[in-house]
Parts: sequence; C-alpha cells; structure tokens
Amino acid sequence: MLKLSCHCGQVRIELDRRPDYINECNCTLCSKAGVRWAYFHPSQVGVEGTASSYIREDKAEPGAEIRFCPRCGSTTHFTLTEGAVAKFGNTMMGVNMRLADEGDLAGSELRYPDGRAWPGHGDFGYVREARIIGE
Repeated sequence: MLKLSCHCGQVRIELDRRPDYINECNCTLCSKAGVRWAYFHPSQVGVEGTASSYIREDKAEPGAEIRFCPRCGSTTHFTLTEGAVAKFGNTMMGVNMRLADEGDLAGSELRYPDGRAWPGHGDFGYVREARIIGE
C-alpha cells in the first residue's frame, strides 16, 4: 500500500497497489501542474480531505477534473468529468505520483507521452524512451 499526501497533509491518498506505469505528459495542463499520473480504478484509491477542482476550458469535451489542495495548492489527483463518466463509465482515476517518495516507486516504468501532439483519440506518441525509476 502507498500513502501519499499534498504538501500540507490536508489531502491524503491511499493506494492498494503500486502503479503499472507512470506518465509524465508534456501537454500544457500536465506540465504546468507539474504532475506524473498513474491510473487506477476509483475503487483502488482512497482520498481523505477536501480538494478543490479545475476543469480546463480550452477543450470542447474535457475528460478530467483536476483536484488540488485548497491550502497548499498541490495537485493531488483527477477524476473523470461528468461527460467522460457518461461516455465511458466511472472507470479511471489519476493520482499524481510526484506526491510519493521516489524510492517507493523504484522499478516502476516512467513513460513520456506527447500530450501536446495528441489529437484526443487513439494512442499516444512519445517524446522519448521510457525509463525505469531508480535505474
């Protein structure tokens, strides 16, 4: 089990397992938020504390509602927007793995998707080769 928190500790996250892989996306939202996302089914994530949210306005159908601590500003996780849940079901949640100690993630694959060039459907291209954390 992994226990993560924002900088001040107001928002805490528990995961029942380590991620299969982690994405460090270069899209404008992810790079400005300074995140590395790991994806889980919502049933695998416990969140305690109250988070504020942001839904980007530059996309016609944004899929993610970004959550952050209203006290320290740390981006903690994302949930799917109502539109995305209606389309795909409540099947995915993202957790900012920058909240974890890197030693707890040793051996996990870190991928670098090219979110800036992604058209919003299909597979991601990558800006560089994946690496294994801790190697």
